[in-house]
Amino acid sequence: MPYVTIIIPYKTNFKYLISALNSVLKQSYKFFKVLIIYDNEDRSDFFKLKKFLSKIKKKNKISIILNKKNLGAGESRNVGIQNSHSKYVAFLDSDDLWTKNKLKIQINFMKKNRLQMSHTSYYIVNSNNKIISKREVKEKLLYNDLIKSCDIGLSTVVLETKLFKKKKIYFPNISTKEDYVLWLKIIKKLKIIKGIDLKLARYRRSKNSLSANKILALKNGYKIYREYMKFSIFKSFLSLIILSVNYLKKFIYDFYNNHKL
Repeated sequence: MPYVTIIIPYKTNFKYLISALNSVLKQSYKFFKVLIIYDNEDRSDFFKLKKFLSKIKKKNKISIILNKKNLGAGESRNVGIQNSHSKYVAFLDSDDLWTKNKLKIQINFMKKNRLQMSHTSYYIVNSNNKIISKREVKEKLLYNDLIKSCDIGLSTVVLETKLFKKKKIYFPNISTKEDYVLWLKIIKKLKIIKGIDLKLARYRRSKNSLSANKILALKNGYKIYREYMKFSIFKSFLSLIILSVNYLKKFIYDFYNNHKL
């Protein structure tokens, strides 16, 4: 069976990291290794992590790379990709979670359909692990769909490693929406990205997360269209408006689901 390298950037919130690792270690698919990219110049959590690993049976499956300086999540994932030698790479943010059969279902789906990338539906949870909403993916995602709305959950994605190394595609050095840029670059190459409409991950929404900074998100949204996609000023603003409208729809949907659940 093909191996998967699971890349987890880590900066803060140790208890969530342990929960994320436990969700990986419980996977029914056993052919994986974990790369934790420790992205904090404060090493106190590093020693806690080493202590945790010393007490578990599957510690040989987990490696830690220490960044010499803080690089950010996107650049840290690039470090993980460059140190991956498996057929596949998967991404998991340190505060997110996977269901037990996530990798097994997804790898079998990719092998059966000869795919270089896939993603899945997922739940959105709060800091107490309560489900507050959900995201359900389309079977097929095209460029024109993705350019209007980022509907790929980073912690649900599995890709073939050669997609990065042969195409020389990596995460850009921006503080938010770096994953969106990558998906847009990839879909230009693949033309289509297929999804699995099963909720195989849990994305944790935090009020203090970078993605919650709306002004920064708007600035980076414009930057994506203008600098990375090379759109005109007018088309960049228009695309940003469409992206924002679709985000607002998700916000309303989440508000409704939060009260319904």
